[in-house]
Amino acid sequence: MSHDAEPAAQVEDANFDRPSIARMYDYHLGGSANFAVDRAAAEQALRIAPTERDYCWANRSFLGRAVRTLVTEHGIDQFLDLGSGVPTVGNVHEIAHQHDPSARVAYVDWDTIACHHARHLLGSSEHRVTVTEADVGDPATVLGTPGVAGLLDFTRPIAVLAFGILDILPTTDGAGLVAHYRDACVPGSALAVSNNAQLSRTDQEVAGLRSLLADTATPNLHMRTSEEVAALLPGYTLLEPGVVPAALWRPDQTVTEQQARRGNVHGAVGILP
Repeated sequence: MSHDAEPAAQVEDANFDRPSIARMYDYHLGGSANFAVDRAAAEQALRIAPTERDYCWANRSFLGRAVRTLVTEHGIDQFLDLGSGVPTVGNVHEIAHQHDPSARVAYVDWDTIACHHARHLLGSSEHRVTVTEADVGDPATVLGTPGVAGLLDFTRPIAVLAFGILDILPTTDGAGLVAHYRDACVPGSALAVSNNAQLSRTDQEVAGLRSLLADTATPNLHMRTSEEVAALLPGYTLLEPGVVPAALWRPDQTVTEQQARRGNVHGAVGILP
């Protein structure tokens, strides 16, 4: 099956003319929910900044380790994945269900095609996972949707996942946005965050990436320092090792500082006391 054949079918109100960061990310990870316009933009991103694929894999790998830690060490069995994109290999529900088959996962994304493809992948056999098309920048709407409110029990701990999303939203007040989701959660809940960083990227590469994203549906790119990422988790107690390059957050294998910097992404996980 060709790349263009899968997710395009029967999707109404989808924009196939502009690249989508969710589908570009999917392409970098070897997925099939992308189109020629996304692949061209993704390849252009690699020409601008050759470490872009490193970013995608560092971010994705950190997601897996964070979810595993929250399930196995903190007993969390509910996840709200904001800006989930396309659930490719190593997605949240697969990882969570490896350790707790009863875990529930609510995916939320604003990309019509990403949501359509996610539902296509899940089919009708997965009853503990929902996919909701909504703007994660509107917490009241997200939290009130059937796919979230009808699946997750907010009287019990929930892990809110914000991987590569706070850096592309229009607002720069990531902490204020996070607070809305935090306030809906009970003690013992968690927040896991990743955010674009300028660790090995040059100023020229960053400028080029911003110019490229300006032609997408998500024209923002908020780079954050480790201190600025820590400020995204007000009220949470950070798990060790705190805010670090994502590849250095409890790695499964030895990672050098240079390798971690090529990922150009900070990561952190906090628990709500």
